[in-house]
Amino acid sequence: MRYIHSVVFIVLLCFAFMTGCTEQQSTPSHPLTGSANEAGERVMPMMEPAISGASNGAAFHARTMKLGAAMPGGVPESDIVVRPLRPDREQYAELPASPVHLTAQDPVSTFSIDVDTGAYSNIRRFLNANLLPPRDAVRIEELINYFDYDYPRASNGTPFSISTEVFDSPFKAEAKILKIALRADDRQASALPPANLVFLVDVSGSMHSDNKLPLVKQTLHILTEQLRPQDKVAIVTYASGEKLALPSTPGNKKAEILRVIDSLQAGGATAGEQAIQMAYREAEKSYIKNGINRIILATDGDFNVGIRDRNALTTMVAEKRKSGISLSALGYGTGNYNEAMMEKIADAGNGNFFYIDSRREAKKVVGRELSATLMTVAQDVKIQVEFNPATVREYRLIGYENRQLKREDFNNDKVDAGEIGAGAKVTAFYEFVPAGKKGWIDDSRYAAAPATKGKNNEYAYLKLRYKLPDQSQSKLLEQAVPAKSKAFSAASSDSRFAVAVAAYGEALRGGEYNGPLSWDDIHKLASGAKTPDPYGDRAEFIDLVELAKSLSTRKQEN
Repeated sequence: MRYIHSVVFIVLLCFAFMTGCTEQQSTPSHPLTGSANEAGERVMPMMEPAISGASNGAAFHARTMKLGAAMPGGVPESDIVVRPLRPDREQYAELPASPVHLTAQDPVSTFSIDVDTGAYSNIRRFLNANLLPPRDAVRIEELINYFDYDYPRASNGTPFSISTEVFDSPFKAEAKILKIALRADDRQASALPPANLVFLVDVSGSMHSDNKLPLVKQTLHILTEQLRPQDKVAIVTYASGEKLALPSTPGNKKAEILRVIDSLQAGGATAGEQAIQMAYREAEKSYIKNGINRIILATDGDFNVGIRDRNALTTMVAEKRKSGISLSALGYGTGNYNEAMMEKIADAGNGNFFYIDSRREAKKVVGRELSATLMTVAQDVKIQVEFNPATVREYRLIGYENRQLKREDFNNDKVDAGEIGAGAKVTAFYEFVPAGKKGWIDDSRYAAAPATKGKNNEYAYLKLRYKLPDQSQSKLLEQAVPAKSKAFSAASSDSRFAVAVAAYGEALRGGEYNGPLSWDDIHKLASGAKTPDPYGDRAEFIDLVELAKSLSTRKQEN
């Protein structure tokens, strides 16, 4: 009998090895950039996630541990590392770099703000697994906006402040950086209006991992503990079918809410469409006029039953937002993580998107930043910058690649744009080359440069449109950007740190516009502006820069 067991074990061992080889061969793609599917999304072949930094041999060893444990006299259960024997794939929307513009030909730049921060924590997950992230996972504006900055408070009755700063660029000689900064009204969580929340939780089989449903439960625990008696929560779950796990319940019945959260178990397929419909119905039943009405979707984004087309789902969610109910998405896990789907759904739902990779991140998103996560103070926020050809030769927008709008969209109140929550900070950078300086683009050999007209005392003119919640007509704010600049060393600490974060993101995307900046230079920039740092976020970033440098060096050596 022992001989038979040994033969069976060897056969299974060979099968595991052949499966691993087949998985690697069945998805021909670059290990970092992946391949594009028919929808233009980046599909990433992934690693065995819990074996941090493990080689292929180590991952294979983990699979054979599991097989060995199934045999009498095999590996003890306590030593088992359980991993599914299937190819893991992640999906990211393709993100081409923003181009350089000649001011004389194209002086106006228009984009929607972005307060999402999911890219930062997702990249952190890759680096902590000793892997460089795929290029399309790196959205520079989300890295910059992950951090807290000491921007001026709002005044004059507007829901947020606007400030600008111009200083020398560390990326290109004689170029400059224009920083545009917004700070929304601060609201303490206790001062928020009553909240009507629906937790929409994916409990399908793909959510069984420790970094998925168990972490979702921790996140919802943190949020539930902050509920007040005037708040209400319903819980809708979905797997092979949708289920109302908890009807709308007052926030002072925390024990009842937590009991339902703790009872959630993973299993089944992922039928998300009908569950989203149910979540909106439950939110509509308990709608609070002048309150917070929001669905919080917690999932890995692996919709495989019902509507799976990203455009169809976003169209449905965009239609539902007209009811005054917003939708935010919390992403979890590795392997089949579909960020492209979740980001689009959150944008269409007038919500925000976060990636939760740890309890610490959950406490940041639904703990200390709860007001910004739940309460919108302005919606459809658009920024338009007109550069002055008399003082600016060329410019480029840093980040916001998938947030750019057409010039005419700025004045069209029917065109959707980003929302900003209470207390949120938003930063946008332009790098520009002053008139008369050497830029990225050579002068034309045959076409004479057009005559430039404009005020020599302005670099640009900034306009911003926004709507107050539940209003359909936008308001306009505008101000000039004076043609004054300072040395990079004289820029504010917040500006210097944010530039270091932008350089980190650019380096992870290939470093096309980083000029002479090395990883050591990025580390030095961040270290020189690491305070204030009450929660240790900047210190953690500096550690991630060191880790990214090590991984990049290793990649070059290979």
